[in-house]
Amino acid sequence: MRGSRSDLSRLRIALTVFFALDGFIFAGWVVRIPAIKERTGASASALGLALLGVSAGAVITMMLTGRLCGRYGTHRVTVACAVLLSLSVALPPLTRSAVALGTVLLLFGAAYGSLNVAFNSAAVDLVAALRRPIMPSFHAAFSLGGMIGAGLGGLVAGSLSPVRHLFGLTLIGLLVTAVAGRTLLRIQPPSAPEDTTHQPSSLRRPNPRTRGLVITFGLIALCTAYGEGALADWSALHLEHDLDAAPGVAAVGYSCFALAMTIGRLTGTRLLERLGQTRTLVGGGATAALGMLLGALAPSVWAALLGFMITGLGLANLFPVAVERAGRLAGPDGVAIASTLGYGGMLLGPPAIGFMADWFSLPAALTSVAVLAATAAAIALLTRRAAG
Repeated sequence: MRGSRSDLSRLRIALTVFFALDGFIFAGWVVRIPAIKERTGASASALGLALLGVSAGAVITMMLTGRLCGRYGTHRVTVACAVLLSLSVALPPLTRSAVALGTVLLLFGAAYGSLNVAFNSAAVDLVAALRRPIMPSFHAAFSLGGMIGAGLGGLVAGSLSPVRHLFGLTLIGLLVTAVAGRTLLRIQPPSAPEDTTHQPSSLRRPNPRTRGLVITFGLIALCTAYGEGALADWSALHLEHDLDAAPGVAAVGYSCFALAMTIGRLTGTRLLERLGQTRTLVGGGATAALGMLLGALAPSVWAALLGFMITGLGLANLFPVAVERAGRLAGPDGVAIASTLGYGGMLLGPPAIGFMADWFSLPAALTSVAVLAATAAAIALLTRRAAG
């Protein structure tokens, strides 16, 4: 079904809501990690192992979710995963040990990763039907939802226990899912106007040629997510220890990066319409590489903050474009492959930076973000003909 213009508009709003809800719930959980650590009595190392449950659950289930989307449709799977995510976010503060925490985080991570595959796959169909590169706008909604979730979590942290706060997120998540999910379930996934088979992406499967291209776009996603993970965990430490920034100023580092990434995604559709996908990928990767060199090697705090912002602007649209292209080529299986590689990059970034910081220095280690951003640009340039 191609879908009427009004159906496509309502579908876009519903999917935007689910992207924002995903970021909102995930950020709400993240800001309560210190309090949950205290409740469980976990050591730093035990907590680190427990937190791996989120990533492990996501990576394990992403490929399975691609198959489920092919069987049941992206809209149904999106709604089901949103319900599971909303329910599972209430579980971490109920645990009393690191082992129990890691176990429930496996479920939370599975719901989180599965939801990402499902709604990205649904968004791929909508992008094709509208014939406009609107994928960055969905990821901007995720970023905005995360900023709201983190801000709200900070406001209520002093007055609400983690149990009440995260249970509140469950109620909000279920309510939003009930409202937006009704729209999603009533509208069939659209097909692109030029798709004479009227076949939604959920029915496509990668062949040997497209699988190679999907992996290529997955590598671009990996390079992008590596930078996101590295900056999330190491930017504040770099500013405080290497540039003698005050703790409050150091904490602003990642906020600058995240804000710039959100702005970049909000303007991503116009950028893609003007430059096209290849130029956007190449230009974004090159911009991020230059920005990260400044952020890592700058002699002053303010120059480093400027570098983080430039990096955020450069990386902003690489992941959305890579996932959208993988989905266009191979449906939900393509989204799952690219997302799994991307998530692998986010897992790889923080520990890789840590090892390199021990071997060399933290500024030198952070330049690896610039190297991988430049690598993403090179991959996009070298494969532009095959991708087209």
